[in-house]
Amino acid sequence: MTFHAAVFIATSLDGYIARPDGSIDWLTERGEQAGDTGYDEFMAAIDTVVLGRGTFEKVLTFGFWPYEGKHVEVLSTTLDPGIDERVIVHRTLDALVETLADRNAQRIYADGGKVIQTFLRAGLLNELTITTAPVLLGSGLPLFGPLDEDITLVHNATRTLKAGFVQSDYTVLR
Repeated sequence: MTFHAAVFIATSLDGYIARPDGSIDWLTERGEQAGDTGYDEFMAAIDTVVLGRGTFEKVLTFGFWPYEGKHVEVLSTTLDPGIDERVIVHRTLDALVETLADRNAQRIYADGGKVIQTFLRAGLLNELTITTAPVLLGSGLPLFGPLDEDITLVHNATRTLKAGFVQSDYTVLR
């Protein structure tokens, strides 16, 4: 594997990336209050975005395509492969990794709870940037799920953003 895979995501203080129905209103309503999170700088270094079906479907509701100029791969066992000419749908992680290798992908943005969990379990993630929003949701879609073993992280930095947001960067040890 020659690519570098990174996560840049926001969670509620209790670790959820969305409400049970997939809504991220808790983030969109207050996200701009955080100020500069470094997302634009992060995205400038990315050549490929990997999304799960749920995240892809959420992105389609934004009213604009946020990944212009990037290769976009969707990992889904149910999505119609011809759903959108801007993406390539992969049924398996192996097929996705093969495409990434064939295309010589360099820096990958893994986005969506299931994709992040899959990448973590498969040992494909190199770094995590997690922005914590000052809100408790009580339930929802968790960022992390069950693991086969502990995943050791090295804490690189934590910074306080505006409006009570906190952002931490980690390197995943392999």
